Amino acid sequence: MNIEIATTSDFEEIETLIKDAVYALAQSDYSKDQIDLALKYAWGLDRQLIEDKTYYIIKNLREIAACGGWSFRKTLFGNDKEKCRDNTNLNPKIEPAKIRAFFTHPSYARQGLGSKILAHCEIEAAEYGFKSFELMATLPGQRLYEKFGYTAIQDLDYPLSEKKSIRFVKMTKSKLNEDL
Repeated sequence: MNIEIATTSDFEEIETLIKDAVYALAQSDYSKDQIDLALKYAWGLDRQLIEDKTYYIIKNLREIAACGGWSFRKTLFGNDKEKCRDNTNLNPKIEPAKIRAFFTHPSYARQGLGSKILAHCEIEAAEYGFKSFELMATLPGQRLYEKFGYTAIQDLDYPLSEKKSIRFVKMTKSKLNEDL
């Protein structure tokens, strides 16, 4: 299974994959109410990543098995519905690239697909000139990122409604793994 650049024609399938992934793989860390609200207000795909050609998919035959990307823009996380988006370009000499929106279909979980896309994103961002990386991890995603040398710097309770919030973890990494 090879990494491909996602296109606008992949959008609906990616959105379905995201829902399938979080309902199956995030239940041990988040309640169903949190997942439902996060799918509305926090999780999902930012089309800007597809337009920038920095969002990737891995397909198994014709279905998307995993997705994820990176960005040279200031927005750290969120979907198209996010109101606080900032599409300003980052300065790779002094600002970190943003690692964004990683999800794996439950049928393909723990087979190294997320790791494969993450390594690809880091290399692509480094070729663009970035020397460091930043992301907002879900609790299940934090485990993957820690294996890649990311360090948690801040826990964040992100508000989803007046009464509900969801825990995310802001993480950073200052250089590529030596073996990449």
